[in-house]
Amino acid sequence: MLKRLSYRINTAIGRYLPEQRLFLKSDTETRFIRLPPVTQAIALAGGGVVVGWTIVATSILLMDSISAGSGHDQALRQQTMFENRLNALSADRDQRADDAARAQERFNLALAEVSKMQTRLLASEDSRRELETGVEVIQDTLRRTIKERDEAQGKSETLAATLRNEPGALRSPEARAYDAMATVEILSTALAGTAGQRDSMAVTALAARDETDRIASEKQAMETRNDLIFSKLEDAVTISMEPLDKMFRAAGLSPDDLLKSVRRGYSGQGGPLGPFSLSTKGESLGNDELRANAILQGLDRMNLYRLAAVKAPFAIPVKAAFRYTSGFGWRNDPKGAGRRMHSGTDMAGPQGTPIYSTADGVVTKAGWSNGYGRHVEIKHDFGIVTTYSHMSAIYVQVGQRVSRGSKIGGMGNSGRSTGTHLHYEVQIGGKPVNPVTFIKAARDVF
Repeated sequence: MLKRLSYRINTAIGRYLPEQRLFLKSDTETRFIRLPPVTQAIALAGGGVVVGWTIVATSILLMDSISAGSGHDQALRQQTMFENRLNALSADRDQRADDAARAQERFNLALAEVSKMQTRLLASEDSRRELETGVEVIQDTLRRTIKERDEAQGKSETLAATLRNEPGALRSPEARAYDAMATVEILSTALAGTAGQRDSMAVTALAARDETDRIASEKQAMETRNDLIFSKLEDAVTISMEPLDKMFRAAGLSPDDLLKSVRRGYSGQGGPLGPFSLSTKGESLGNDELRANAILQGLDRMNLYRLAAVKAPFAIPVKAAFRYTSGFGWRNDPKGAGRRMHSGTDMAGPQGTPIYSTADGVVTKAGWSNGYGRHVEIKHDFGIVTTYSHMSAIYVQVGQRVSRGSKIGGMGNSGRSTGTHLHYEVQIGGKPVNPVTFIKAARDVF
């Protein structure tokens, strides 16, 4: 049975693989080995299996090598892109810091120029008042001189009429002629004196008129200079006010409410910047006085803005190199607790990096807090509270008053944290807001 089956198989395969003989020759003899079709088929199948396995194994190894190399290259590319992005962000941050420094310098120069212009304005106002007083004195003198001249002429005419009506007018012609000559002589003397006074008064009046014209010209020139000074002061106040007003509005704060709050805390009065008032004569203020009052009000508003800016958290809590690792809003919890609200912003840096207060205020918390680790809370004006968490060290204590830029601690990894960073929060009226809003709003001012 097996032989028959083997024969049939050999016959079937022999159509494609006829029987072969393999000759083996030596020095003394020659032998051959018969290779039936089945043996050839088994050998070919075994060789195919070996070749196929070799190809498959080689492909697998090659694919693993290619995958490993591609993953490594991809990781290197991503790392390079990440480093380039960090460098770009760092350069952008440095550029913005330089821009902020230049803006602060321009702001200080504008304030200095405003102070100089204010001094010149006050000096010009004093000179103008002195000139007006001089004009009034000259006009009074002119009016008094004209009045005296008119009185002298009236006395001369009265004297002439009196002489004509004297009782001796009916005397002899010789006597009348003598009296007439005496009268003429007296009148001539009186008229000569009156004419001299008239000429002197005319010269005085002409000089007074010239002096009046000169003072009027000087007054016009002074008014022109004052107008130029007023215009420059108004422009300087406007240019200085715009970035401050824009900063508060960008942070979501009402400038009017802030100014009212600051004004209540700084309610003292007096000093050279007080507004002009009505004169002792009850006269209303002129255009220059009104413009000066408007400028003084603008300067007062700008000073209040500066006070408010120090009391609101417009500064950056970390001055050294850092990077933002998590922003304000909903996010996936880094500890795997699902989607959660992140009520602040995270700034990562080296261990112990100094942390500074972003505004003037009073420390209300300083110690360990569950989840937040070493934690500092500062209460500011306008209902604003800032918090600083996960610190490695705390340098302040509860009740201590701090200023903007005061060092309050060092960056750490305490509490519920995955790495060294600062968790920074800003709250207004107990409601968290995005701290980056304040930081971005202050870039063009500080």
